[in-house]
Amino acid sequence: MLEKIYSYIDGSTATLVELETELCKRPALSPDSGGVGELEKVEFLQSWLKAHGIQNLERHDAPDSRAKGGIRPNLIATIPGKSDTKRLWIMSHTDVVPPGELSLWNNDPWQVVVKDGRLIGRGVEDNQQGLTSSVLAALALVSQGITPPHTVKLLFVADEEMGSEYGIQWLLANRNLFRPDDMVVIPDGGDERGETIEVAEKNLLWLKIKTSGKQCHGSRPDQGANAHLAACELAVRLHDELPLRFNAHDRLFDPDYSTFEPTKHEANVPNVNTIPGDDVFYMDMRVLPQYPLKDVLAEVERIMAEVSAKRGVQMSYEALQRVESKATRPDAPLVQFLSQAVKQVYGVETRPIGIGGGTVGAYLRNVGIDSVVWGRLHESAHQPNEYALIENIIGDAKVMATLMMEQR
Repeated sequence: MLEKIYSYIDGSTATLVELETELCKRPALSPDSGGVGELEKVEFLQSWLKAHGIQNLERHDAPDSRAKGGIRPNLIATIPGKSDTKRLWIMSHTDVVPPGELSLWNNDPWQVVVKDGRLIGRGVEDNQQGLTSSVLAALALVSQGITPPHTVKLLFVADEEMGSEYGIQWLLANRNLFRPDDMVVIPDGGDERGETIEVAEKNLLWLKIKTSGKQCHGSRPDQGANAHLAACELAVRLHDELPLRFNAHDRLFDPDYSTFEPTKHEANVPNVNTIPGDDVFYMDMRVLPQYPLKDVLAEVERIMAEVSAKRGVQMSYEALQRVESKATRPDAPLVQFLSQAVKQVYGVETRPIGIGGGTVGAYLRNVGIDSVVWGRLHESAHQPNEYALIENIIGDAKVMATLMMEQR
């Protein structure tokens, strides 16, 4: 049976190029990035799937008045199985990021170029490689009248690039879609060999820190309170002291420790000879899952209070991102099944890993749904001349199809 499925996928190059090309033509940019959302792209995908034999389609539209049609669409395609227990979900996202500086592109980023076994264009890898692979795997079953042992669901979510408020977060809050025994594969990260299966994430904490002092002339610092100086001291103390308090190591991650980095800084005064009374900077913190973020924030507040008292300023923070993530067990059945499928298709041994960056998998794990992030990717996402290898799209489709046919 798998040989028949693989043969279909091997003969699907024209189909995958067509789908990637048509998806790329329809920029699905968030309103936060100056776009109108995913509606046009999802409407095309919905009609394309139906025309190719995938009839069981449902939409779950999150309201967003800024977007075209006032919605951010989430689409589910279902391939019924012999059993509806222990369902397999493959979740990809339809939104993309802007192309950035156009002069760095060799071609129009919204028109796919096929060259040397690559598809080049914005979104062709992130996340249309995984999306297209999942569709090819499903078509290999549907077009040949093959019923999988268990129900398969392809989930195409909105808003992944800007935080998932209108995507998986909205679905979990407003729809009862998932069951405890469901397994979710997210083909939105990986490596060039496909040997890493992401099962855990560091807790994510982004802080915007405001300092209010007293502006004065540069020659009379005694008459003011230097907000920039206080902010610098706080940034250094957070960077240096938090790792001493949260000092564990976990070899699942790389780096294997928690990180606390000052990043963005906003402009304060426009001239050199004025001491600023206001200052704003940002921290990006990636914390090992064993540490609750409330404990991290307690330390931040303690250090902030000491700096405020020392420098005669007021300090406050706003959490721009605060996501804690449970882990999928490295020995969970989903990890084992995926590992076996990868070895069968690609001939490589996989290993579980944790990552520092956030994915939609965190939201699923936090409600008790096993999810993993996997793909055979060259990591060109968000870059000029983003590309996906045709052989990776085909190979990943075979891995997904193998999972779909797993007896469990």
